[in-house]
Amino acid sequence: MSNNGSGEVQKVKYYDVIVIGGGGAGLSAAFTAAGFGKRTLLVEKYRTGGECTWNGCIPSKALIHLAELAHASGAASDMAAEGPGGPGERGRRSIPSRPFARVDAVRNDVYSHESPEVLAERGVETLIGRARFTGADCIDVNGEEYRGGRFVLAVGSRALVPRIPGLEETPYLTNESLFDLKGLPGSAVVMGGGPIGLEMAQALGRLGVRVTVVEMLSRILFREDPDAAGVIEDQLTSEGITILTGAEAVQAAGTSSGAALTVRRNGNTEVLEAEALLIAAGRASATGDLNLEAAGVKTTPKGVAVDRRLRTSNPRIYAAGDAAGPFAFSHMAEYQGVRAALNIALPFRLKADYRHVAWTTFTDPEIASAGLSEKEARERYGGRVKVFTHRFEDLDRGRTAPGTRGLVKIILDGRYRVLGAHIAGPRAGELICEVQVLKTLGIGFHKLSSVIHPYPVYADILRQIAKKAALERLMNLPPVRLVRMLRGS
Repeated sequence: MSNNGSGEVQKVKYYDVIVIGGGGAGLSAAFTAAGFGKRTLLVEKYRTGGECTWNGCIPSKALIHLAELAHASGAASDMAAEGPGGPGERGRRSIPSRPFARVDAVRNDVYSHESPEVLAERGVETLIGRARFTGADCIDVNGEEYRGGRFVLAVGSRALVPRIPGLEETPYLTNESLFDLKGLPGSAVVMGGGPIGLEMAQALGRLGVRVTVVEMLSRILFREDPDAAGVIEDQLTSEGITILTGAEAVQAAGTSSGAALTVRRNGNTEVLEAEALLIAAGRASATGDLNLEAAGVKTTPKGVAVDRRLRTSNPRIYAAGDAAGPFAFSHMAEYQGVRAALNIALPFRLKADYRHVAWTTFTDPEIASAGLSEKEARERYGGRVKVFTHRFEDLDRGRTAPGTRGLVKIILDGRYRVLGAHIAGPRAGELICEVQVLKTLGIGFHKLSSVIHPYPVYADILRQIAKKAALERLMNLPPVRLVRMLRGS
C-alpha cells in the first residue's frame, strides 16, 4: 500500500516479472517470461522496439539499402556509357527521393510487429513511462508504484558524445536524430571510424553527400583484423569518402551553414566545415535515471555489474543487452534477454556463454568476424596457430562480378578447429554463419572440404580454404609423413 500525497491510499500493483526497456533484450525477456506463464509487465519510456527499431539496426539498414540502389544505378550508367551505344553520361545515379521518409516507413512496419497491442496478445502488459527504483523490489512509473518478484534491466545504451570544447553549442547529429532528418545534407563530417560511423558515411556518400570521416586512432575499424579493415578503407576511399586517421577533434563550432570541426593531425590543425556533423564515437549505458542505488544494484563505468548468470548485486534483478555488456550487439541483447528470463523462470540457472560470438559491419563490402584475431591467437597458442586466407578475386563467383574485392582469413588451432574468422567481402555476414556452426560445435574446419556447395556461390571461398587445411592435415598424418620421408619428398 502507498499514499499518493492526498491522503488516498493506493494499492501497489504486483507482477511476477517487470522488464525495464522495450528493445531487443527487453522484448525477448518479456516474451520468454510470459511464455512460462509469468505475469509480465514491460516498461518502456518511449516506444517499444527500442534502439534497434527506431535508431539503430532497422533504419540504418534501410538507409544502406537505398544507398546501394543509388550506387548500383550509377554503376549501371557507367557500363552503359562504355557500351556499344557510344559515349554517354558517366556516373549518373538515381538518388531516392525523400530517403528518410522511406526509412521511417520501414521503422513503422517493424514496429507494427512489436507494438503494445502485439505484446498484449502474447501475454505482456506494456506501460509507457520512465521507471525509477524506489526500493529493492519496487519502481515508480508516472507517479504510480509497481512491485516485482523479479526484474530485468534492458534499458540499452545511448550515443556517447565526447567532451570537445564548443560541441554543446554546436548543432550535431547522432544515430538518435539522424533518421529524423527531412532531407539529405550536402556535406557531412562523421566523427568516428567504427561500424556505425562507416556504415552511415558510406550510405550518405552513395546518396550524394560529400563525406569526411574523422578517426582518432591510427586506423578505422580498430577492433577488426587489419587486412580485413584495409579492404573496407580502400572501398570507401574509392567512392570519394575522405578518411582522416590519427585525427583528434579539438574544437567544434556552429556556422551559418552547419558546423565546423577543428582537428589536430600530424602536428597540424585543420578546420572541417560541413552542413552536418554526425557523432558516432561509441556507446554508453543508459542507466542514469533508474536510481539503481535505491535497489542496491552496483554499476561500473561500462554499465550494470552482472555475474555469469546475468544477475546483478540485487538477486531479484537481472540485466541484459547493452546495459550489461560486454557486447553491444542486437543479437547478443536478444540472447541475454532470453537467458535472463530463463534464469527467472527455471529452477536452475544458466550461464551466459560468450565463447562463440560473431558480428557484422554492414558496409559494402561487409566485414564480419568471430573469435580471436590472428594476434590474439598467436599470443595465446603460439606456434600451434594455423592461418589460411583466400581472396574473393580468386574465386570464380568473384570473377563473374568485376570489381569484387576482399578476403577470408580463418585462424585454426593444432586440431584445425576454428579460433577466429575474419571476412571482408560480399555477403560476409552470411558467410560467417557457416563458420560459426563449425566453431560452436567444435568441428574441424578441414571437414568442410567434403561438404558439397552449389556452384558458383560466394560460400565456396570457405570450402577453398577448407581444402587447403585438409591437404595440410593430410600431409602431416604420420603414415603420409613416413611415405614422403621414404620417397625423399
